[in-house]
Parts: sequence; C-alpha cells; structure tokens
Amino acid sequence: MRLSLFYVFVILMCMIWLSPLLFIVLSSIKSTADFFTGNALSLPGEIRIRNFADAWVNGNMAVYIKNGLKVSFIKVPAGVLIEALTAFSLTRLNIPGSKKIFVFFLIGMMIPMQVTLVALNIGLTKIGLINTHLGLILVQLGFGLPFGILVMRGFFRSIPGEIDESAKLDGCNNLRLFYNILLPLAKPAAASLIILDFLASWNEFLFSSIFLTTDSLRTVPAGLMSFFGEFGTDYPLFTAGVLISIIPVLIIYVFCQRFFVEGIAGAVKG
Repeated sequence: MRLSLFYVFVILMCMIWLSPLLFIVLSSIKSTADFFTGNALSLPGEIRIRNFADAWVNGNMAVYIKNGLKVSFIKVPAGVLIEALTAFSLTRLNIPGSKKIFVFFLIGMMIPMQVTLVALNIGLTKIGLINTHLGLILVQLGFGLPFGILVMRGFFRSIPGEIDESAKLDGCNNLRLFYNILLPLAKPAAASLIILDFLASWNEFLFSSIFLTTDSLRTVPAGLMSFFGEFGTDYPLFTAGVLISIIPVLIIYVFCQRFFVEGIAGAVKG
C-alpha cells in the first residue's frame, strides 16, 4: 500500500513538473487563434511547424543564438581555466594567507548583482566596453569565478598530496604538475563547471539586457524579451523561440553529463 502511494506521489510530481514543458511544446505548434481559444494543454487544431522557421528568421533567433554561443564559448573555457589555476594555487603552492584569499573570493558570492549595476555601467562606459560582448564576458566572469573556485578547490583538496611528491621526484615543475597530472584528474569537476557555467551564461538576462542595447548584439534571454514588443501577442512564435534556445544546453549536457555527478560529489567531499 505504501509503495503504491509512493508511486502515485511520484507520478503526480512528474506531471506537475512536466506540465510547463508540455504547455510550451503545444503552444509552439499552435496558431495564434488556437492559442487564445483553447485551454493551455489542448491539442492544436492545426500543427504549425512553420513557427520554428519564423522564430529563427523573422524572430532573429539565429542572431541571438550566435551571440549567445559566442559569449558562452569564450566565457566558459576562460572561466574554468582561471578557476582551476586559482584553486591549484590555493591548494598546492603554499601561498601565505591562502585561506584568507579563499574567503575573499567567497565574499563575491554574497554580493547581489543588482547593487553593482550602476558602478559596472559607469566602469564599462569609461573603458569603452559598454554595448560589447567583451564587456558582458568580463562581467559574467567576475560573478562566476567564486563558485567555480569553490568547486575546483574542493576537488583539488580531495586529490592525495603523494601524487604531487611523485611527480616532483620525476622532475615535474608546478606548470606540468597542473596541466599534465592534476587537471586531467579534475576532469569531472571541470565538466560539471562547464555545464553549470554554460547554463548560467546562456540564461543570464540582467547584464545582457542592460549592457547590450543593440538588437544585433543581444543574447538569447534578452532577445526573447524583444518578441513581445516586436510581435505583440504572438505567443506561439515566442514559445517556438524558447524551444530553439534549449537545444544548445541539451547538447552540452549530453556531452558532459557522465562527469557531472562525479564532479559535484568530489567537490563536496573535498
């Protein structure tokens, strides 16, 4: 009896969780008339696959996807590399005050992004990086580093120090120790960060909507919001754009998901 109730509960939770996704999928293949006359989860009277082509071309999704990939493919590898190097320095180089430096990085996780908007806007304007992808990348890097350093530091601490000693006896310097030995061992943590960093960069809305004012430079979240002003109440076109924007995230997750759980587990253990 208890097992049956448990299964009923799990099924209900799955239905609740999947209902928004089902709503988006059904809406993306409806006409505007179907969207407003039927209920949220009703089947479309006419299946309009053309909505995806219209969103891609007329809705400018091709440009938004390209911009989002450009920002993410620069920010994510650069961020993971900086985070790994920082974590390596804090755990392996015996830097004086390394724990205080680590706490300093963690303070960055406690600062709300909203309170920095005015200062960041003034700073980016003065150095000529307002309304540029480089400016957005630098801002995203700054706010993403603390969490990445936390994860990589925990994973590096879980790697036995005997590995370092053996490598140095074989003539490895610190650079070779990092690139040839420790970084490959930390592949699960790096893969986890690639997924999380890509997801954060891809879905970031606040900075991209404020610091990118030209439509041709907008990334996906800010670009999707322009659908409402440009296309009025064409919600099927909007939901088709949302589904298109999910595809890159799914591809990244498929390639890295086998390392994801292992990487987070190693970071927590450390």
